[in-house]
Amino acid sequence: MTDTSNSTGVLDRLSKELDDLTPEAQKAARYVLENPRDAGVLTVREIADAANVKPNTLVRMARQVGFEGYDDFREPFRDAIRQGQISLPDRARWLQDIRKNGELGALYADMIASALKNVEETFAAIDDAQMTAAAEAIWNARDVYTLGVGVNNANATNFTYLARTCMVQFHAIPRAGSTPVDDLAWTDERDILIAMTCRPYRSEVVDAVRIAKEQGLTVIALSDSPASPIIRAADFGFVVSVDTPQFFPSSVSSIALLETLLSFVIATASDRVVDRAEKFHQRRHQLGLYQEDGE
Repeated sequence: MTDTSNSTGVLDRLSKELDDLTPEAQKAARYVLENPRDAGVLTVREIADAANVKPNTLVRMARQVGFEGYDDFREPFRDAIRQGQISLPDRARWLQDIRKNGELGALYADMIASALKNVEETFAAIDDAQMTAAAEAIWNARDVYTLGVGVNNANATNFTYLARTCMVQFHAIPRAGSTPVDDLAWTDERDILIAMTCRPYRSEVVDAVRIAKEQGLTVIALSDSPASPIIRAADFGFVVSVDTPQFFPSSVSSIALLETLLSFVIATASDRVVDRAEKFHQRRHQLGLYQEDGE
């Protein structure tokens, strides 16, 4: 039986019983799951308005998961705020607690610590002016080619997929049955190459950057060292931290940087990008590609 005397237990109960709630109660529960702090500070009416449900729906939701009413339901969230438990505890103490759970606990703590450290080190070396300049270059380009092979292929493809929800000039390379150099054959100074590789550096990525520079492209590079051949050749070079306790390099900081870069591109872009994004998702809803709440 889940302990509902604390906010974590309440959230766990909500998550486990979500499918058993009525559709309207599910909407309320999802809002609480995604905004737990609000449950402790907002009134019933404010929560209801934010979740787009009636106030009595919150009462029914609370009763359906075992509370006498909404006041009993939200009390653990108020306690968490009073005790300062609503946010992550001190990182060192948190990791130490995890590490106590045997060898896998120690590995878990090491992986968490390295992921956080990688993101912090990566963004500490980048200023917003550098990110803004790269984003403006991307927005003003005719075509943008994102190149990643091996583990970075998924990172490049994901970045391109997200970008193409509101912009059409993005292409992930190498295309199926092609090579990066082939894909860049007809590019010129109007285009951009975003390339990524970490030690041991992939020769096809290094060659593609060299060809791109010869053809006049602007190059944006993500790599693990200022001495990386693609960083040294780039117009905009971003050094990403990739260390982990495991044999494989981490993609956490690369993904975070690419998502941030894309957010800067969208912020730099014209208003029609927002219109395109809304139309893209509206069409997906119309085609039934999303499961609606309560279904």
